[in-house]
Amino acid sequence: MEDDPMVIDVIDNGGQWTHREWRMLRYLGVDTKIFPNSTPTEQLRKLDGLILSGGAARVGLSGELGNCGDFLGLDVPILGICAGHQFMARHYGGDAGEATNPEFGAAKITLVDNGGPLFAGTPSEQVVWESHNDEVTIVPPGFRVVAFSDSCEVQAMENEKLDRFGLQFHPEVNDTEFGSIIFENFIQICKSVK
Repeated sequence: MEDDPMVIDVIDNGGQWTHREWRMLRYLGVDTKIFPNSTPTEQLRKLDGLILSGGAARVGLSGELGNCGDFLGLDVPILGICAGHQFMARHYGGDAGEATNPEFGAAKITLVDNGGPLFAGTPSEQVVWESHNDEVTIVPPGFRVVAFSDSCEVQAMENEKLDRFGLQFHPEVNDTEFGSIIFENFIQICKSVK
């Protein structure tokens, strides 16, 4: 039915704000649950989208994000946040490594070409909340950078098909100015392919 709620689940990679991602989705009317990253793909629900949460330091580099590689094989839009973003970059043939200038707290990002569909309706410069020691160092083939900051060249990326998105920052944290709009935009992306 047209009125059925969207089903977008959150994969818990051990990030400190995973519950905020879940809460933001619930606030926006999405049917959402949190699943550990060890969950077998076949045990996931019938999804309209998926979020790969942040995680502990170095986890995006170690490849120790449970079944995230399998989840990236799902035919639904996927948003990787922080460690999820770094893992996504490496999974698709890019790379991530230790940040030259780790970021903690507020930072200003600049969008590239309006930032693509994930940033629709947001300004070209905005304040976001950072908490990372690592970052994407090489964008995977078929992806492009859609936001950067003075100390991080890949604050956000998207693929050509517009069903894989990565954010270095945390849109689920109140200090990210347009975090709720970013989540709303991801929901709209999921609806467009439903």
